[in-house]
Amino acid sequence: MLPSFSIVIPTYSRPVELAACLQSICRLEYPRDRFEVIVVDDGSKTPLDEVVAPFAPVLTVSLLRQANAGPSAGRNAGAQQAHGDFIAFTDDDCLPEPEWLSGLAEVLSGSPECMVGGATANAATGNLCSVTSQLITDVVYRHYNADPSAARFLASNNLGVSARRFREIGGFDPAFKTAEERELCDRWLHRGNRIIYQAGARVRHARVLTVWSFCRQHFGYGRGAEHFHRQRGGRRSGGVLADIGFHLDTRNWLWRPLTAVPRRQLVPVALLLALWQASNLAGFLYERIRRNLCMLRDGALSFSR
Repeated sequence: MLPSFSIVIPTYSRPVELAACLQSICRLEYPRDRFEVIVVDDGSKTPLDEVVAPFAPVLTVSLLRQANAGPSAGRNAGAQQAHGDFIAFTDDDCLPEPEWLSGLAEVLSGSPECMVGGATANAATGNLCSVTSQLITDVVYRHYNADPSAARFLASNNLGVSARRFREIGGFDPAFKTAEERELCDRWLHRGNRIIYQAGARVRHARVLTVWSFCRQHFGYGRGAEHFHRQRGGRRSGGVLADIGFHLDTRNWLWRPLTAVPRRQLVPVALLLALWQASNLAGFLYERIRRNLCMLRDGALSFSR
């Protein structure tokens, strides 16, 4: 019998994108009685009942609501209500392809104690910022998942895992607003578990970016990276030097992506890649300085008492 899944989708004030995501899930080539869908509304300003309700006749779908606490907390809330043997996470701006769940099931049926994730493709192909964001994702996956059977990183928009093992490990750390999947994957590996990359399990990411939102996104990733490395250092599962090497290697993050774009896009994509690096570094330094200042302030307050 095919394994059963609970598809968990955290969402926040993106009703149009959520509807498109659910429409894609309706097209999954997987028996309907072997999966459920759990949408977690992370405090949207407008209720999402009217978005989710039309899918009830064709999907086993439920809608949970929580006060705004971020996607990590939303995923954990959905996982707590999951009935499936496995949880498949995706995001509200993603469009799972028909074979997505079958691709995850193919790996998890034979390796149920592993975490598995697949490829992400850009659905906003006319948006240069989104194209560049996809190039960055490709670079990261090529670097960390060179050996698919011993992968080291999976994005949270395409990730499958045993429901039991996910709960045992404590789920996503809700303190992370970005880089939560990096922390989860590192904690998973640190406990002796394995991650498998399954390229055949695909989702398309339909997020349209402006230059400002592109920079803001990667500034946030830089802040998350600083938090991640502090956590990682605390459990002694690695250091920041490996990441420094990755960012200093221009062949990795500049030349290879540029070989994948048309000549007319070389200059703007190169500029966006430079903005990625600058925004990421700025976010990392901002978070490091902010936390150090908070520690100094708290230390001064303790001393004054």
